[in-house]
Amino acid sequence: MSFTTNRSTLTAEGAWAILQAAWRKSQEIGVPVNISVVDSAGNELGFLRPDGAPLLSAGIARDKAYTVCAFNGLPTHEWWDLLRDEPALLQGIPHRDRLVIFGGGVPVLIDGVLVGAVGCSGGSAEQDRTVAEAGVSAVG
Repeated sequence: MSFTTNRSTLTAEGAWAILQAAWRKSQEIGVPVNISVVDSAGNELGFLRPDGAPLLSAGIARDKAYTVCAFNGLPTHEWWDLLRDEPALLQGIPHRDRLVIFGGGVPVLIDGVLVGAVGCSGGSAEQDRTVAEAGVSAVG
């Protein structure tokens, strides 16, 4: 019987690479977004609020990354399709603290294993997702 497990998780070096790549993408598209990188347990490893990124979006970026890890790697842009035809879920689960159901939160997968997540906020849901995915491409 085993009472412990080993869990692969993103390192600080990986978080730094993701932050840099995501920030470069946000500069390329001309949209300053807040960027949060978390480990596999949803604990923040790194955060960047570039000049011009909306202050309120800082918490949303963090919650997007957390949401991905809290649901085993489900990207935030996939939530709407899961909820729209489920009235009870649609009325209830979006009211949970830290759950975000629109784009901008993506998993960091290494060899198919969830090791962390990136959350971006400050642009449209599509722009946030584009920036987050650019960050992930730096390590995956």
